[in-house]
Amino acid sequence: MKKITFLITLLFISYFSFAQKYKAVRVSIYFGGGSYYIDAEQKQDIVKAIESIKDLTKYQVSITSHTDNIGGKEYNEWLSKMRSEAVLKQLLENEIKKEKVLIKDFGQDNPLHNNDSHSGRIRNRRVDLLFSPLNM
Repeated sequence: MKKITFLITLLFISYFSFAQKYKAVRVSIYFGGGSYYIDAEQKQDIVKAIESIKDLTKYQVSITSHTDNIGGKEYNEWLSKMRSEAVLKQLLENEIKKEKVLIKDFGQDNPLHNNDSHSGRIRNRRVDLLFSPLNM
């Protein structure tokens, strides 16, 4: 009975160690209006996120790009794509393989914040970078 209890305890500890070892990591990169430029501080945020992950082979990387509603739909689709490409470039420079990255450009569609206010538009000008543990 002690062996079974020990084995169950070991499995329980291993499971929670695994769960704690592989946590999702999220970084939001905010941009100025009409910009897709990533500055040194934003680059460092991306590097810190990558370095916080012990085993990148166990993660899927997602880039979701957003804009405010200023400039029109077609322009914002282009801007959203340029923002995603700028973040992807940083990932590639930090040895993340392109095959590991999923990209979704929302443009002005699907805003998280209200575009009727200045502060809402500022918060919608972003790329969300999400490192998600793969199902094991």
